[in-house]
Amino acid sequence: MIQARLLLVSLTIWIGCLTPAQAEDPAVKRASASTPALNKHIPRPLPVDMAAVPAKTREAITKVMKAPTITAAAPEEEFTTTADLYGWLLEHPDRVCLAWQRLNIAAIDIRAQAEGKFSWKDEHGSEMNWSTVAKNGEGRIWFAEGKIRPGALLPMVAVKAVAVLHHTLKIDDIGQTVIRHQVEIYLQTDSKAAVLVTKLLGPAAPRMAEDGSEQLMLFFSGIARYLDRHPEKTRALLAEKK
Repeated sequence: MIQARLLLVSLTIWIGCLTPAQAEDPAVKRASASTPALNKHIPRPLPVDMAAVPAKTREAITKVMKAPTITAAAPEEEFTTTADLYGWLLEHPDRVCLAWQRLNIAAIDIRAQAEGKFSWKDEHGSEMNWSTVAKNGEGRIWFAEGKIRPGALLPMVAVKAVAVLHHTLKIDDIGQTVIRHQVEIYLQTDSKAAVLVTKLLGPAAPRMAEDGSEQLMLFFSGIARYLDRHPEKTRALLAEKK
């Protein structure tokens, strides 16, 4: 479906690898329980200090966040894992993608590039590149740029995206580490692409945008949950590709 591809690919594929159909897989659903949604109309304060971000990148991020084509906020999600594992997963989306593949969930390859950058390409010419531009113990910001072909007969659409991840941890009554995270996504295209998105999606856009942001969180939390239940499989699932 062109509508779903344009929005969900743009929102999720630059950082995750689960498509709408794959997110319906029972194994994924079992890992995706979440709490009620936050107010998506009032962005939360940034969890990190942007002062350390290079001026050029900071300017690009600000432009996307001030004039997005589409915005979305996923519901908060809470799960048990270790702080070290969660942090490692955020730093290695390419290995998280491999873990999904090793669980027999179809996933598109993410490639690690130099200097902490990552990329994704498909056979239709779509390509996204992203990196973490700021992070601390309360969250991080990803910035992505690229181009998406939303359908076989449609032209390439240039996109920029910012994902702001908020996360906290606490120790529960039985000594387990509980992670709570939530993401806000800002997607910007040129004016022609914005008109196309509006015409194709109409009133369905907010719900589809939220679905895409939920998949972004599930990309990390699903593997964290699985390994919390099956710690003996951690080495095999997260190993480098041979």
